[in-house]
Amino acid sequence: MITPPLLRHPVLQHAFVVPDLDEGIERWRRVLGAGPFVVIRDFEGRDLTYRGSPSTTRVDYAFGQSGDIQVQLIAQPEPGPSIYRDMYAPGEGGFHHVCALVPMEDWDRQVAAFAEAGYEMAASLTTSAPAVYFDCRDDLGCFVELYGRTERSSAFFASLRQMHETWDGVTDPIRAR
Repeated sequence: MITPPLLRHPVLQHAFVVPDLDEGIERWRRVLGAGPFVVIRDFEGRDLTYRGSPSTTRVDYAFGQSGDIQVQLIAQPEPGPSIYRDMYAPGEGGFHHVCALVPMEDWDRQVAAFAEAGYEMAASLTTSAPAVYFDCRDDLGCFVELYGRTERSSAFFASLRQMHETWDGVTDPIRAR
């Protein structure tokens, strides 16, 4: 019997761990025309957990757009356990997770679907919306992030797309948040 898919919302973002955020941004800009990138350094989300325990591991994020897909680059300059270190040692990098925006009215059902399917919630945090990361590496080779779709999170995703569509691919590739 064929079962319906767990994820009922489109993947809008592909995320990559990079050894150095600024070098990663330049490579993605130069090779694929991704950007401009909105950068958040030394980030620790509210109520951050890692494998069920509170965490204070900080990371650097860069969010940009490449055509229809958002690109997130992640660097972890400080030591500490994280879902990023689960896959990559310091100095290493590569593909890490996909992300879907989940409407808040479907949040509990969507999170429960992954948990009931046996995927471990590897991390959670709150920014402008809740975010959870399920460890789907055995089946997909990556994590799956569910991020709450709110007016604010939707506006952020839309702003990245708009900046990309009006960008010349060269000017001001890094933007502060």
